[in-house]
Amino acid sequence: MTGPSPVITDTASLAALCESLAATDYVTVDTEFMRERTFWPILCLVQIAGPEGAVAIDPLAEGIDLAPLFALMNDPRVLKVFHAARQDCEIFHYLSGHVPMPLFDTQIAAMVCGFGDSVSYDHLVTKLTKARIDKSHRFTDWARRPLTAKQLRYALDDVHYLRPIYERLARRLDRGGRRAWVAEEMAALTDPDLYAQRPLNAWRRLKTRSVEPRFLAILREVAAWREREAQGRDVPRNRVVRDEALLEIASHPPATVADLERLRGLGGGLARGKVGQAILAAVAEARALPDDECPRLERPAPPPRGVGPVVDLLKVLLKMKAEQHNVAHRLIANADDLLRLAGDDAADVPALHGWRREIFGADALALKSGERALVIHGKHLALIPTPRPDSPGADA
Repeated sequence: MTGPSPVITDTASLAALCESLAATDYVTVDTEFMRERTFWPILCLVQIAGPEGAVAIDPLAEGIDLAPLFALMNDPRVLKVFHAARQDCEIFHYLSGHVPMPLFDTQIAAMVCGFGDSVSYDHLVTKLTKARIDKSHRFTDWARRPLTAKQLRYALDDVHYLRPIYERLARRLDRGGRRAWVAEEMAALTDPDLYAQRPLNAWRRLKTRSVEPRFLAILREVAAWREREAQGRDVPRNRVVRDEALLEIASHPPATVADLERLRGLGGGLARGKVGQAILAAVAEARALPDDECPRLERPAPPPRGVGPVVDLLKVLLKMKAEQHNVAHRLIANADDLLRLAGDDAADVPALHGWRREIFGADALALKSGERALVIHGKHLALIPTPRPDSPGADA
């Protein structure tokens, strides 16, 4: 870009911009935010580009009302194009209560088009536009004002080049008949439940080896207390109590302040204060739950004996199919999917549904059943039918 556009700092200018963009087919969008010292992300800058160019919006400007922007993000007539949209969607959902829709994520589209797993924006810029962008401001403090011309140029580049990237990826998708593949992924990405911060679900993000119901009940209650505390104070979770301390509390449930003081990861000051009282109350509530109200987690069943080589064979097939169809293999199936598929032909995994079944899942089942075989033809792998037992030459 030749230079940054003016930054929008007032509601009237923002409303005029959004009114003009509402007449376009699509806009490209990006955000800059900070959350190192807060629970909720602080939106510091919004970049948006239409046919006339890229513009920056300053959400921190005094008196600005972002309602016109939120209305545009929720306008069903205008496609919103992001790259790696999940964090941006989380911010808009938090501030407006809605996920931008309709949505197109160029990172996911690039995976469908054969650019590899989780391809970066600057890589796509280089590959699809032959330009190079300056990433030296990647870790800048976007909350400081005034923003420099270099900061704005860096920020606006993230939506300026996104327009040709989107158009070229869209053409590839149309040529390959893969629009529906991306639409399936967008349906999952725009599900509001993906961005809901429900305290009673907070325990699920903690890594634990125990599946004992009472342990899980205590972990759920103390994690929910911490989540409410972090949200209310707007501080990172570990600023309240660290993950390790929650796991220690669930493993050795304290009944008294003295018990709490003996646990690792919790200082005496915290144990004797309001935090300690809140933790003890959460533990007592979990201990009082009837057994049938404690959460349950099924311990993963050990894979059947001999399934390891089957998984390895499916990995080979997956890599072959991903290269054959020019799509990132991680988008088709992950390691857990392959393990489940190896042990169960009816496993409820994405690889056995929709377009994934068409290009991989059906052949994976045929390979498992012996209806297909992997062979080497020259320097390449091929999947071929196996002879029927009653066919001529089958026993030769």
